[in-house]
Amino acid sequence: MTTRRQFLQNSTQLAVTTGLTTLLPNELTATDLQRKFSAADTVSIGLIGCNNMGWADLTSMLKNQGVRCIALCDVDQNVLNKRAAELAKLPAAAGQKATLYADFRKLLENKDIDAVIVGTPDHWHCLPTVYACQAGKDVYVEKPLANSIEECDLMVAAARKHKRIVQVGQWQRSGEHWKAALDFVRSGQIGKIRSVKTWAFMPYGKTFPVVANEPVPAGVDYAMWLGPSPQRPFNRNRFHGTFRYFWDYAGGLMTDWGAHMIDIALWGMQVTAPKSVMAMGGRFGFPDHDGETPDTMQVLYDYGNFSLSWEQSLGTGRGPYDRDHGVAFIGNLGTVVIDRGKWEVLPEVEAGKYLTPAMPVRFGDGKDLDRHTLNFVECIRSRQQPNCPVDVGRNVAVHAQLGNMAHRLGQQLFWDDATGTVTSNPKANELVKAHYRNSWQLPTV
Repeated sequence: MTTRRQFLQNSTQLAVTTGLTTLLPNELTATDLQRKFSAADTVSIGLIGCNNMGWADLTSMLKNQGVRCIALCDVDQNVLNKRAAELAKLPAAAGQKATLYADFRKLLENKDIDAVIVGTPDHWHCLPTVYACQAGKDVYVEKPLANSIEECDLMVAAARKHKRIVQVGQWQRSGEHWKAALDFVRSGQIGKIRSVKTWAFMPYGKTFPVVANEPVPAGVDYAMWLGPSPQRPFNRNRFHGTFRYFWDYAGGLMTDWGAHMIDIALWGMQVTAPKSVMAMGGRFGFPDHDGETPDTMQVLYDYGNFSLSWEQSLGTGRGPYDRDHGVAFIGNLGTVVIDRGKWEVLPEVEAGKYLTPAMPVRFGDGKDLDRHTLNFVECIRSRQQPNCPVDVGRNVAVHAQLGNMAHRLGQQLFWDDATGTVTSNPKANELVKAHYRNSWQLPTV
């Protein structure tokens, strides 16, 4: 079996003997050389951000033959030690020991790593992804792609320049029942589609009281956790998990569940950008809770020949069509409703007759994440584009960011995707940009 490391070493030796070393500087060797994998080749993974979805992504990926985790990185030593112990107990990691890192930049110097998983909070998606691409490593990055549109564009540019495989964690893109539902949507059997609804009514978040600032917990590199975000005292509400309800780090339900559900709408309608966006909402359900992002919001996107709506409600679980999340394609002859569990057709009725045939409910199998991580591994080996490449992640992140921007500014925004600017309000473009602080700088691509 030829590993990536051996392949690169052999290629470099060949370059030396043929006088081609000027074409292979050390920092570009892994980027410029196209690896030749077989199905049996080992893929070595490093995980950056070991909590929650990062860990779920890794354990899913390790189910695949020939995949091993050789490095873990987290700014919280408590999380890092916990995951290291759990990794050692996994059958897929039998006899292996991962190297532990507190700084992702040190992890990226490890030449044995083929690909990284970026499972950090949103404000930390851009830098590790770009630096990994520059280091010649492929990337599986969680959604939303980034915490600003400017960062998204940089990540797309880095993946293209360095010819990296980048899979975004919008794992419905690998779901068989999602594909079947969208094939039906595009078949014309529900007629002209005039609107698409997307939503997330999440029953959690009913209790989120304000708490006092406190000393940084032992083992946490808080300065590194803040990274390019504003300097603030440590507060547990802004830390693990609930970071997503503060603008410094994320965008609430809009960039969390919205990145999944709006993605399905864009996929089904085969569009990439809206003409305009408007939004309304606020902290209506729990106004005394901590956090900044709205618990209730409706967003409307215009594409010229149909509209797309997003609706979110934190702390309530009965959404449209009595589903807590989903997507509905509304056509003249019927509606297709999809969620993670199933999809169905709701025919329109005229003179007592269905305008499109009724169908039994079709169910998913709950294995979409495993298919998505398998697709990533297969693409590392084949060098083919994955099911959710970086530009797809960028497009849905733009929608999510614009929705939040329209809410925060309280006005309709007109978007020019070719230039990446809001044409109706020059001041809004300050929110398009990434504002890095604490000596961190946007990467140069």
